[in-house]
Amino acid sequence: MFQVPIFWVMMILMICAGACEFSMAQWASAYTESALGIAKNAGDILGPCLFAVAQGMSRTVYGKSDGKMDLKRFMLVSGGLCLICYLLVAFSPIPAMGLIGCFLCGFSVGIMWPGTMSIASKQIPLGGTAMFALLAMAGDLGGAIGPGLVGAISQNAGDNLKAGMLAGCIFPAVLIASILLMGRNYSAGTTALHRED
Repeated sequence: MFQVPIFWVMMILMICAGACEFSMAQWASAYTESALGIAKNAGDILGPCLFAVAQGMSRTVYGKSDGKMDLKRFMLVSGGLCLICYLLVAFSPIPAMGLIGCFLCGFSVGIMWPGTMSIASKQIPLGGTAMFALLAMAGDLGGAIGPGLVGAISQNAGDNLKAGMLAGCIFPAVLIASILLMGRNYSAGTTALHRED
């Protein structure tokens, strides 16, 4: 499986999916508090709740399509929306617009993790349990790297969370590039897998 190029693209996708999701989810409450100037207990509820509701909406939209939507295209559009949301949070001079960015980011990342798993199961049908375990590990790795990077950049910028969110743009950008690369390398990866059979 490690010799199949598409597997490594899936791993990068999962790392970026985890980073995109958790970087915003874990810092949403802090951003809400600092941007809107509201109390911590309200920020802890408002930020993550809006993010989670939007995330559920995204998965519902795709689920209701009964597989009629092109999953890769849906993920590509979601990656573009995610990048826009990070930029909106980083640069918006209006706090309410930044909050909208947090909300829409939840929608954009909703399909990334399950979508990558679904694509991997179709493109690497012989991957089995080991493949899903490695992909889950990659997602968790991204979930640790993303918030850590955002936090470190924010701290070095004088506790400027917007600077951290700007640095977080790297994850949706790499995710978009990986989806585009996946389309090119699909045939090569499948051929290599069948040769091993």
